[in-house]
Amino acid sequence: MQAGMIQSGDTALNFSLKDQNDKTFDLYEQAGKRVLLSFHPLAWTEFCAAQMKSLEENRRVILENNCVPVGISVDSVPCKTAWAQSLGIQETPLLCDFWPHGAVAMKYGIFRDANGFFERANIIVDEKQRVAFVKVYPVHSVPDIGEIIAFLKQ
Repeated sequence: MQAGMIQSGDTALNFSLKDQNDKTFDLYEQAGKRVLLSFHPLAWTEFCAAQMKSLEENRRVILENNCVPVGISVDSVPCKTAWAQSLGIQETPLLCDFWPHGAVAMKYGIFRDANGFFERANIIVDEKQRVAFVKVYPVHSVPDIGEIIAFLKQ
C-alpha cells in the first residue's frame, strides 16, 4: 500500500460523482448497504473492460450480499456513456472522477500522479461508511471478483 492510501477501519470519505447515464451517485446516500468501489485506470483498455464486465456479470450476487458495485475512473461522462454501451453494461454505475481530475482517487490515496490515472483497486465500504477492505492490483491485471464475493459472504 502506498503512503496516504486509505486503510481498512478508516472512515470512507464521502463523494458525489456522475455515472455514464449522467445520474449522481453519492456514497453516503448508500448508508445501510456496503459499496464496492472498483477503481480502474482508464476506459477503453483491455484490463479495465474485463474488470467492469466482471462487475456487471456478478452484479446480482454482489447485490444479494447487501453491496452496491460501482466502477470509477478519471474518464468523462460522454466517454463512459460510449464505453458502457460498447461493453453492454446496463446496470452497473460507471462513475466519472473527471473534474477536478481524479479528486476522489486523490482523497483515497490511489491516484498515480506520474500517469494521471488511478491505481487498479477494490475498496469495500461497510454499512456505516467505514472502509472494510482495500486491495491494489497490478495495473495490467484483472481483479479476482471471486475474492470480493468471498469477502462479502463472510
